[in-house]
Amino acid sequence: MNAVRPGERVVFDGTAGKIVGDRWDGVGEHRGAVLLLHGGGQTRHSWFRTAAALADNGWTSVALDARGHGDSDWSPDGDYGIDGLVADLASVVGAMEERPLLIGASMGGMTSLVAQGELGEVARALVLVDIVPRAEPAGVARIMAFMSANPDGFGSLDEVAEAVRAYNPHRKRAPTTEGLRKNVRQRENGRWYWHWDPAFLQIDSEPRRSTTHERAAAAARRVTVPTLLVRGEQSDIVSDEGVAEFLELIPGSRHVDVSATGHMVAGDDNDAFTSTVLAFLADSDI
Repeated sequence: MNAVRPGERVVFDGTAGKIVGDRWDGVGEHRGAVLLLHGGGQTRHSWFRTAAALADNGWTSVALDARGHGDSDWSPDGDYGIDGLVADLASVVGAMEERPLLIGASMGGMTSLVAQGELGEVARALVLVDIVPRAEPAGVARIMAFMSANPDGFGSLDEVAEAVRAYNPHRKRAPTTEGLRKNVRQRENGRWYWHWDPAFLQIDSEPRRSTTHERAAAAARRVTVPTLLVRGEQSDIVSDEGVAEFLELIPGSRHVDVSATGHMVAGDDNDAFTSTVLAFLADSDI
């Protein structure tokens, strides 16, 4: 993999405020545009290596912070439901000169799936990362427990690293904690907090924040663009039954497992994930 070039900061108008991203211009012959949408509780920085690699292959790549995450505005009324996320995505796509390839992990993947299925003409192709309409409840509960476990923050970046290690024990720990600064912010009290709006986890907003299996499946049935599902081999979110249903819902869709990875596929093995996406783009004539 080539070294990551810094992206250019870009700002879009979302439906609840500003949506901030980073853009890498494609190198050589222009192949198209890509929007990369992170999972709940993450930020656009999780995509930087993939975005830069796609740009090296001719794709203009934009990694976005979802509303309430990273540098994007927080929703003034604490609305982090799928409808708001889809509306933000449609607004961003509307400001672009062409329909993009959408690469979405978990929450970002569900946003992409629902947007394409319900609105149509949003994406030229979909890459969904470890998310299907029938997500496993136990895996979802484990994510929610991890995200809500430290409401009072962390005393140091080492504590943040330990929390990540406990959730994802099979991932090799980075030699330093500096990379974690992109996912946390330090307040005046000196403690570190996740870089997203705490309202994202409020129980009374949960029905709006998630989507139902029935709605996601109905959206999937209407997807006709080339679609790839990338599952972490050790995922506790996407089961074999979930994969089988997904492939049935979207005829012609493809599925790839990335070995030795969990739910956070791109973070666990970015090189293998990016190579999988590039192979899909080459084989699909997108």
